[in-house]
Amino acid sequence: MSGRIQPLQPGDPHHIGLYRVIGRLGTGGMGTVYAALDAVDLRLAVKVVHPAQAADEEFRARFRREVQLSRRVSGPCLVPLHDADTESAAPWLATPFVPGLTLDRYLAANGYLDGAQLYALAAGTAAALSAVHN
Repeated sequence: MSGRIQPLQPGDPHHIGLYRVIGRLGTGGMGTVYAALDAVDLRLAVKVVHPAQAADEEFRARFRREVQLSRRVSGPCLVPLHDADTESAAPWLATPFVPGLTLDRYLAANGYLDGAQLYALAAGTAAALSAVHN
């Protein structure tokens, strides 16, 4: 799938919903993102909420709103929501897998963005924010 997929760790799920987990993409403050495949081998990124946040009803309400909003918005600079389960013990959402480097890895390998690259990133970010907030 990508060189950035890490092996699963002890305790990681092998399935999330209908999806077969094949590795880890990363972990952040909200949860862990896994690389997964659906029944026809569509590549997905599946974000699973950390247990501490899953136990917090206020956080769950925000996560539900994020999923509802993600179902309604679309645009060329947004990754569409593929599936989600906001009510499971470990809430999750799935999007198509977008190959490539993370921004921090890109910058580490190539240096700062400038000129057309910087303007393209800024315009794409603005377009995505506009779609989400309209």
